[in-house]
Amino acid sequence: MIERSLFSELKAHLNKKEISFIIGPRQAGKTTLMLMLKDYLEKKKEKTLFLNLDIEMDKEYFSSQVSLINKIKLEFGKKRGFVFIDEIQRKEEAGIFLKGIYDMNLPYKFIVSGSGSIELKEKIHESLVGRKRIFELFTLSFEEFVNFKTQYKYKNKLTDFFLVEKNKTEELLEEYLNFGGYPRIVLEDEIYEKQKIMSEIYQSYIERDISYLLKVSKTNEFINLVKIIASQIGNLTKFSELASTLGISIKTVKEYLWYLEKTFIIFRLPPYFKNIRKEITKSPIFYFYDLGLRNFALGDFGRLKDKGFIFQNFIFNILKEKIKNTSIRIYFWRTKDKAEVDFVIDKVKEVIPIETKYKKMTSPEMTKSLRSFIEKYNPSQALVVNLTLDKTIKIGHTEVKFIPFYKLFQISLLKF
Repeated sequence: MIERSLFSELKAHLNKKEISFIIGPRQAGKTTLMLMLKDYLEKKKEKTLFLNLDIEMDKEYFSSQVSLINKIKLEFGKKRGFVFIDEIQRKEEAGIFLKGIYDMNLPYKFIVSGSGSIELKEKIHESLVGRKRIFELFTLSFEEFVNFKTQYKYKNKLTDFFLVEKNKTEELLEEYLNFGGYPRIVLEDEIYEKQKIMSEIYQSYIERDISYLLKVSKTNEFINLVKIIASQIGNLTKFSELASTLGISIKTVKEYLWYLEKTFIIFRLPPYFKNIRKEITKSPIFYFYDLGLRNFALGDFGRLKDKGFIFQNFIFNILKEKIKNTSIRIYFWRTKDKAEVDFVIDKVKEVIPIETKYKKMTSPEMTKSLRSFIEKYNPSQALVVNLTLDKTIKIGHTEVKFIPFYKLFQISLLKF
């Protein structure tokens, strides 16, 4: 069993009346996590009921609110109990359905999950304002991956493991950059089996989520768009070029990209600018939530290419997790003179530029672009995230910290 860091947060929320709402991409491990919570509760002698809207027999209980309540009362009576509902996106108007039951003030706690869909992200969010807390479960983080791969021997001292076991750390990083963090992929040892499972995950997403959402059976243009975005992570996305290449309208391109964002496949990163005339203003950059899915879409699954950009995506995912539930924002920086910085952490009162380097640095090296940003914005600190070098230098009033990627896990961007 792969341990998930979200488990302790969910456990702490079990005594809250709010609905615990777990959302995330298909196959990220939501059902497994819910079953772990169910097992935890049953060991405490609590009553539980698990219903899955993908199972035909369970669907009948969702024909009406009365039908579901009658089923719960049959199991629990009027006593406290925990109701697990999996794949809630299969229920039409799920938000209104759950809101009605929640407002009856019954002695039942609901733990609900669903794959990232427009229904979940938009309508349910509106209907359940003040009645739910959202928990986002993505594919395995690098820390979760390493803990599993090392059989949890270094669970509370991963930084020490990274410092001492440098070769093993490099091997694990390479594997993670190659195959990503889908639990079923991580659990398989054979490359052939990994490829087969990823193909199934990818096809399931295209056939079940996208065909349904787009209301079309032919999804060639959509698939080709995913391939193009996968080939240019870390680069500017120009909608007009995509439309021309795919033979579809700019409006359709933007609509497809919106669906990819809402279903937890890609994340849009906007540009940072102060001077609107000199700095690029509109074109975003996209990164993938899961690196393995990105590689599969491009045909590079198991034979990693473009390691620099993949590493950049990897660092972005770490940063994105760190700014979750904060007011901090993350951007990239480009100028019309082609100066560029991978990431800019905007803390409102100060900014932190971050460069990524997929190399074993032995001495500090800085790009002209990073120097240009430092001269322009005079930040107190800047980061260069690489594979090995741990050193700090001074450029004017700015401390430039060169750190190995694993030291990012220790850093709090709020206090940095």
